[in-house]
Amino acid sequence: MPKALGYSLYLSTFAAQCSALRGPAGTDAPIFLSLHISEEFDDSYCRRAEEVCRTLARQGYRVIADVSVKTLQQFGYGSLTELAKHLQLWALRIDYGISREEIRAIAEEMPVVLNASTISAEDAACIAGEGREVFAMHNFYPRPETGLDEQLLMQTTQALRDAGLKVLAFIPGDTMLRGPVYEGLPTLEAHRSCLPSAAFVDLAVRFGMEEIFLADPGLSEKERQRITRFCRDGVICVPAVLSPGYEHLYDAVFTCRVDSPRWLVRFQESRVYSCKGIDVEPENCTVRARGSITIDNVNYGRYTGEIQLIREDLKADPRVNVIGSVPENSRLLLECIRGGQKFTLVRP
Repeated sequence: MPKALGYSLYLSTFAAQCSALRGPAGTDAPIFLSLHISEEFDDSYCRRAEEVCRTLARQGYRVIADVSVKTLQQFGYGSLTELAKHLQLWALRIDYGISREEIRAIAEEMPVVLNASTISAEDAACIAGEGREVFAMHNFYPRPETGLDEQLLMQTTQALRDAGLKVLAFIPGDTMLRGPVYEGLPTLEAHRSCLPSAAFVDLAVRFGMEEIFLADPGLSEKERQRITRFCRDGVICVPAVLSPGYEHLYDAVFTCRVDSPRWLVRFQESRVYSCKGIDVEPENCTVRARGSITIDNVNYGRYTGEIQLIREDLKADPRVNVIGSVPENSRLLLECIRGGQKFTLVRP
């Protein structure tokens, strides 16, 4: 489980990103910084990069620099490890132009992050056997429809994990998006239209990512707080629109019953309602579409008051009231709420 959200930093937007970086400073949170973006190169590039890297190191961040042969050419150093020491980098994410033998040599001296999209499981295992700390990081995909599908992400990640590597990935932002397309920078294509917090939980729970990074420059404070709560307390914040009369359910912490079936989440604590004998009159007994939130009415006898979150479409039942729904951009959280998981309903 990730301890904190990692951030992606770009020299061209560093000033705009500074305020967001103050919050997690000193928490040992990781920062991803590319040092081979050609359009950022100018006469002051090396000086600016050095200032940024040393500032981040002083603030307690672990800086992972994305490097290639272009990086060495730009900075004029003889080796990547020499450059890493000069810039006070924690790890190097190796892109193109670096041989396996060179990567193995670097891994003997410092943490190395391999490109999960291009490295073979065999090469990864070989490098991991030589290095102290070796990770693999998936790419992010600016162009819609080019992000990874779920099966490919699962298979690739498992192969790398079997080779002894920890695996990292990216989620998109929701405020300042990076060009040139400005449609988010996810690893998984399905996350492009999702809330960042939902994408984060999905990568952590279903895919088991050890580190997760925000790829875009901007993240709203509301989304940042939801991710922080999940990392700190293990509570999943589920955005929901509740009908009048049920707003008291917002912000209460519930537990998914361990015997909840595939097609719905049973709110363990909701049984307290029925034990107290609260009468819930039949109302809005409509089709229970995926993402619906329901409560059992008096027609269900002693089950009156039980609340459920619907994961698969279910037919209408005169004993069950539909009292709310989870917006489409957060419904992937339904598969992340497993037996014993704590969660809370929050306003969208």
